[in-house]
Amino acid sequence: MDSLVLKRVLRGLWVVLAAALLLLGVYVLLPLVYPLLLAYLLAYLMHPLVLILRGFKLPRWLAVSLSLLFYVGGTALVLTALITRLVKELIGLLQTFDLHTDQWRELLLSISRNASIQNIINQINQFYHDNPDYHATIDSNISRTTETVGQAVTEIITGFFNMVLKLISALPSMGSILIVIMLSAFFLSTGWERHNAKLRALVPVPLRRPVSEIWHDLRNALFGYLRAQLVLISITAIIVIAGLLLLGVNSAFAIGLTIGLVDLVPYLGVGIVLLPWAIYSYMTGNLALGIGLSVLYAVILITRQILEPKVLASSIGLDPLAMLIGVFAGLQLFGMLGLLLGPVLLVVLDAFHRAGVFRALHSYIVSGRLH
Repeated sequence: MDSLVLKRVLRGLWVVLAAALLLLGVYVLLPLVYPLLLAYLLAYLMHPLVLILRGFKLPRWLAVSLSLLFYVGGTALVLTALITRLVKELIGLLQTFDLHTDQWRELLLSISRNASIQNIINQINQFYHDNPDYHATIDSNISRTTETVGQAVTEIITGFFNMVLKLISALPSMGSILIVIMLSAFFLSTGWERHNAKLRALVPVPLRRPVSEIWHDLRNALFGYLRAQLVLISITAIIVIAGLLLLGVNSAFAIGLTIGLVDLVPYLGVGIVLLPWAIYSYMTGNLALGIGLSVLYAVILITRQILEPKVLASSIGLDPLAMLIGVFAGLQLFGMLGLLLGPVLLVVLDAFHRAGVFRALHSYIVSGRLH
C-alpha cells in the first residue's frame, strides 16, 4: 500500500477511535453529571434576570437567590395549578365512566343482535355440534386465548402499579437531585464569570473559536427546537380545547392538554385520539359529535401543515424535510427514545457542519493538518 494512503487510513482510524471514545465517555459520564448540566442550564436561564436585579445595586448572592426563587417558585406554581386542574378534570371524567361503560355495553349488545352477526354465531354453533372431533381443539384454543387475554390484562395492571410504586419510591431521590441542582445553580450563578473563564481556559487556544461557534449554534438550535415544540403543542391544545368546548364535551381542558402532549408523537399525533373517538361517535349514533371531531381533526392537521415548517425554520434554521428524516432515523435506531434523540443529533451534526468540524477532520485525514 502506498505510504500516503496508509497514513490517511491511519489518521481516519484515529478520528473514528477518538469519536468512539468521546461518545463512550459521554454515555458513561452523562448519568453521573446530568444534575450539574441541568444546574448550568438553570444558571444560564437565570443570568439575564440576575443582571437586571444587579442593576438595582443588589448584592450578587441576593440577586441570584431572588432569580432562583422566581424560576423555581414560578415553575412549581404553574405545575401545581396545571396538575390541580388536570386532576379535577380527570375526576369529572371518571365520574362519567359508568355512563361510557353502559354505552359500550349497549353498542356491543346491539351489534350482537344484528341479523348477520346472529347468523354467523349460529353457523359457528352448528359447526361445533356437527364436528365433535374438533371439540378438544376448539376448547383448547378458546382456553388458550382466554388465558392469554387474562395474562395480558394482569401484566398491564401489574405494570401500572409497579410504575406507580417506582415513582413513589423515586420521590426521595428526585428531591435530593432537585436540591443538588438548585444549590449547584446558585453557586454557578454567583461565580458565573469566573466559572465560564475556567471552562474557556480548559479549551486549547486553536479550538476556542470552533468550540465557541459550536456552542453558540447548539444553544440557539436546541432552545429553538424546544421553543418550536412548545409553540406547536400550545397551538394544538388551544384549538382542541376551543373545539371541544364548542362541541359541549365535558373535561375539555384535560382532554385538550393530553391531546396536545400526544401531538409530539410523529405520524400519529392527535389522530391517535380524535379519529377513534370520531368513529366511536358515528357508531353510537352521535353524528353531531362525530362530524365535529372530524372537522376539528382536519383543522388541526391543516394548521400544523401550514405552521410547522415556518415555526421550525424560524426557530432552528433547519429544513422541515431534514427534521422529518432525523425523527425517522432516530425512531429506527433508538426506538421511541429516538423521537427525541433524532432531532437533537441532527441539530448537533448541523452545528458541527456550520463550525467547519467535518471540513477540518477531512483536511486532517487527507493532509495531516487542521484547517
